[in-house]
Amino acid sequence: MRRSDREITDKKELIEIIKKCDVCRIVLNDEGYPYIIPLNFGMDIQDEQIVFYFHGASEGRKYDLIRKDNRASFEMDCSHQLVMDDKKMSCTMNYESVIGRGHIEIVSEEEKMKGLKILMKHYHQEDFQFGTAIVPRTNVFKLIVEDMTAKRR
Repeated sequence: MRRSDREITDKKELIEIIKKCDVCRIVLNDEGYPYIIPLNFGMDIQDEQIVFYFHGASEGRKYDLIRKDNRASFEMDCSHQLVMDDKKMSCTMNYESVIGRGHIEIVSEEEKMKGLKILMKHYHQEDFQFGTAIVPRTNVFKLIVEDMTAKRR
């Protein structure tokens, strides 16, 4: 990281940033080009291991790419605020961001409801009751984080 003065190394603080983010962008390999997808997500921590859960339709390009290469990078950001300096006639932006990488796994039918509940918890409340009619046509996949960094300005 070039600006180590902005790096966040405390894991609890990093997790608090993740909790404030609305979207996680995952990046997949697509024949030499990155393929980026903004997704809703939920976070689970299993024995110090951070896992992000996502959902989507039961087929599509991202699943084709995951089957070819399940490695992925991710990015999320929040707390954006424009900072103006009228004297210097300049501006900058405050932010908090997390980037990292890991590998993706399609979850089993047995784990699917767990993943959806974790996802819903991120946006609503822990025991949010949602309709289950669409669940059979919904895929749930998880990104198991291998490493990540965070920074703030």
